[in-house]
Amino acid sequence: MAHVFVYGTLKRGQPNHKVMLDCSHGSAAFRGRGCTAEPFPLVIAGEHNIPWLLHLPGRGHCVSGEIYTVDEQMLRFLDDFEGCPNMYQRKALRVRVLEWEGVTGPGESLQCFVYSTATYAPEWLHLPYHDSYDSEGPHGLRYNPRENR
Repeated sequence: MAHVFVYGTLKRGQPNHKVMLDCSHGSAAFRGRGCTAEPFPLVIAGEHNIPWLLHLPGRGHCVSGEIYTVDEQMLRFLDDFEGCPNMYQRKALRVRVLEWEGVTGPGESLQCFVYSTATYAPEWLHLPYHDSYDSEGPHGLRYNPRENR
């Protein structure tokens, strides 16, 4: 089993969360909420308004998201779903635990896989940096789901 940190459309209440619940992809269990231990730029970019975590440690904000425990089958599915390694790259990062299975308060940090990208258009660096993502957020950049493309 591995820990995966999701910050975008895979979170609960977001457009792609359903893939985390589909047992045919493997097992994914919600464990808690967290944020990246160091800042990263989280931007919303491209024609489909996709959230992207740019792999530029030290820039941007500590990004909030959710922590899941996944099995090897789900990890392979997520690699494919996230277009890894071409679109996103799976990296191991430290995540500060904010809430763990119902227990709130400051916690320790945890090594989690996260899908970020080191390949992006230079103009993305000039987009607003977000500390959290919601497809219906005040940014007004609604995500265009794959099934609508």
